[in-house]
Amino acid sequence: MRVSVVTGANRGIGLALVTQLHRRGATVVAVCRRTSPELLAIGVRVESGIDVADPQAWSTLATRLAHDDVELLVHNAGIGSFAMLEGTTPADVAAQFQTNAVAPLFLTRALLPLLRPGAKVALISSRMGSIGDNGSGGYYGYRMSKAALNAAGVSLAHDLKPAGIAVLILHPGAVRTGMTGGQGAIEADTSAAGLLQRIDDLELSTTGRFLHVDGTVLPW
Repeated sequence: MRVSVVTGANRGIGLALVTQLHRRGATVVAVCRRTSPELLAIGVRVESGIDVADPQAWSTLATRLAHDDVELLVHNAGIGSFAMLEGTTPADVAAQFQTNAVAPLFLTRALLPLLRPGAKVALISSRMGSIGDNGSGGYYGYRMSKAALNAAGVSLAHDLKPAGIAVLILHPGAVRTGMTGGQGAIEADTSAAGLLQRIDDLELSTTGRFLHVDGTVLPW
């Protein structure tokens, strides 16, 4: 079965992506650590108990999806500890690297046998991972982990292009979610609609781009 897989699917942007993909007629696999009433109400297939930061979870999810063809893989799961210099700790930085950068790389590798030519991989990054756009400093662990995710995304784009698999790196906008404490400029539904438009527009010839949700190309 051809499926669209979304991680971090139980709330926020992930929940909105699952909802909109389902409405469009896609067969969706919603991946999360713990499900939510809102996710269960959509009526899609839920693969819970998957903590993407746990290396064991990568092979576990690959086993659960072994009979599926993944046409879209959206790495949305992420964490943020928005500390400034004095409050930044090695543990916080390491945790953000593991979830935000290491997990998408190795989960993509684990699921690679399930991605066929024409499949797409979308990495939900952040403008805060742009070195060229950093005009305020701070937020070390989050910025560093998203910059690392961007680097991984570009390498994946090069490596997967011969297999016919396109990769896109996306900034979802300043979204009002639980991770941002409800602060932001747009709602998750608005962000998800824009993200899906960017994914729809993705072709193998444009693989590896870093785009704002509105389609603007972002600096590295």
